[in-house]
Amino acid sequence: MPTMADVARSAGVSVATVSHVLNGTRPVLPHTRQAVLDAVDELGYTPNTLARSLVTSRTRSIGLAVSAISNPYFTEILQGVEAAAREEGYGLLIADPHDDPVHEQRVVRLLHERRVDGVIVAPSAHPEDLVAYLTRHAVPTVLLDRAVDTTAGTTPRFDQVCAENADPTARLVTHLAELGHRRIGLVAGLPGLSTTGERINGYRYGLAAAGLPYDERLVVHGDSDAGGAERATARLLSLAAPPTALVSANNAMTIGALRTLRSRGLTVPGDIALCCFDDFAWADLFSPRLTAVAQPSRELGATAVRVLLERLAEPERPARTLRLPCSFVHRTSCGCPEEPEKGTVA
Repeated sequence: MPTMADVARSAGVSVATVSHVLNGTRPVLPHTRQAVLDAVDELGYTPNTLARSLVTSRTRSIGLAVSAISNPYFTEILQGVEAAAREEGYGLLIADPHDDPVHEQRVVRLLHERRVDGVIVAPSAHPEDLVAYLTRHAVPTVLLDRAVDTTAGTTPRFDQVCAENADPTARLVTHLAELGHRRIGLVAGLPGLSTTGERINGYRYGLAAAGLPYDERLVVHGDSDAGGAERATARLLSLAAPPTALVSANNAMTIGALRTLRSRGLTVPGDIALCCFDDFAWADLFSPRLTAVAQPSRELGATAVRVLLERLAEPERPARTLRLPCSFVHRTSCGCPEEPEKGTVA
């Protein structure tokens, strides 16, 4: 295989100049740069990233471990991560932990063994083994979307990038209460996830702000997927006094809730109002159009990359948790006839 020295001889320049052209580490005269690129093309030179990583201890690659990659929310996060990594000259290795704590640790270990410079992980509901592995091996890490309490005892904290969850959920509840609803049900996510707990807390805050009592029978877990939400919504509708409005805590569960409502012959918002956490591309194509909280998914992914690169540049800097604001997207599934302008939820 041609080497960097071969490229330098062909272009009539030094090896250092070839390195500067290929790595962008120093300005090079345009005609010299073109000579190097022509030599690279003519010889078919490919940089030896393995050899370079042995010298620099960096592979310029990032590992990303997120479950439900097919979910539009995580797909957009992935797009944000990929775009930000590419802009900084980093490659991306992707794995799906399937929200399984055992598989989660396995895929993160595989990413680490492939010498990624750092990892971005959306942790499972039981990330104890993951946290222990990352801590033991001092892997530069950003926890994404789902926060983990790593402050207890001597366990070090990790950088975390998440959306606001409680206040936006409370906003959905208070909006429904303003429309006259007094029994508002919540289809909550998978128990143990921080997003699930935070959105339940937001639901309770919203009820309290509206002067409504909390009834634990109106909170059911849809386990963050459509099938679970179908069953959870059926349980709510089977109550002696069923809710007149629903809040669904993620986009997949919104689909499940709508399936159950349709199977029961119920219309939205005529028979029951519906608001959801997570906006998605076709939410305004439903009939009725879905009132939702929109998460800044691509920005979450891009921010996670930025925080990870800052961690790599300053390994000793204090860990931090960043919370990005969501937006309230007002449509018609809540029972409102019009669509006011989009507003930001702090």
